[in-house]
Amino acid sequence: MQIVTDSGTDVNFDAHEMAEFGVHVVPLSVSLEGKSYREGIDIRPDEFYTMLDGTHSLPVTSQPPAGEFAALYRKLAETDPDILSIHISAGLSGTADSARAGAEMVPEAKVTVIDTKTLSVPSGWQVEAAARAAKSGWDKERVIDLIQRIGGATDVLYTLKELKYLIHGGRISHMKGLIASVLNIKPIIGVEKVRGTYVNLGQARSFNNAIKAAGEIIQRRVTDGVKLRAQVVHADNPEGAQQLMDEVKARFNVEFVPVRQLSLVLGAHVGRSMIGVCYAPMDVFPAIA
Repeated sequence: MQIVTDSGTDVNFDAHEMAEFGVHVVPLSVSLEGKSYREGIDIRPDEFYTMLDGTHSLPVTSQPPAGEFAALYRKLAETDPDILSIHISAGLSGTADSARAGAEMVPEAKVTVIDTKTLSVPSGWQVEAAARAAKSGWDKERVIDLIQRIGGATDVLYTLKELKYLIHGGRISHMKGLIASVLNIKPIIGVEKVRGTYVNLGQARSFNNAIKAAGEIIQRRVTDGVKLRAQVVHADNPEGAQQLMDEVKARFNVEFVPVRQLSLVLGAHVGRSMIGVCYAPMDVFPAIA
């Protein structure tokens, strides 16, 4: 079995591990000032945010075309037709739908498309678990059961300083965004598990207070004494990421996955200030070689 995903899942594997575990990443794209860039191929995050700072234009993102998925499935099917294609939420992106359309073009491939109902590292954790399980010889149904259990147990929340990118992307209304900006309100945003869309979890009157509020929200959700697995992400705000990590560390028994930078295509919807934390009970992750 082979694993396909998209660049929005923020898989923690390096290039060697991607090859070792048979994970194939299809890039999402971002357009700025009329030019399109494929994530991880045409532009680096530091280049993107520098360009963003130097323009009044706002970025536009797009999912991979169905034909790109079809071409990859067709190539992979030559060696192993059994493919698990795991993607960011269909409630936030057309990527999973594009993957399904691509699969229909390749009848010789046995493609199962999974909508993780989330994005970034919560999706990446599912991809990583699936890849390790597949390499250990698990069958597809058992792998799917595993990643669904991980997805059901995993939560994520984000906060950020500026709202113009969320307003531009239609994630919050223009009027609500303007009012929040004037009042210096910082939202705390989660992803609900039914449709996989953004949900407002709270708000605070400063970025520092939003970080504290994020810790309080997690504390209300987590059973006392439960050991957590957690990973902090940021668009281009390592200082804020460290603050959030310190907040979580002070409140919980937690094992951290190293901090990582958010997919720049996801960062295009939130701006460089965004920070977030993904967390789940440690016991939901089985020991897989």
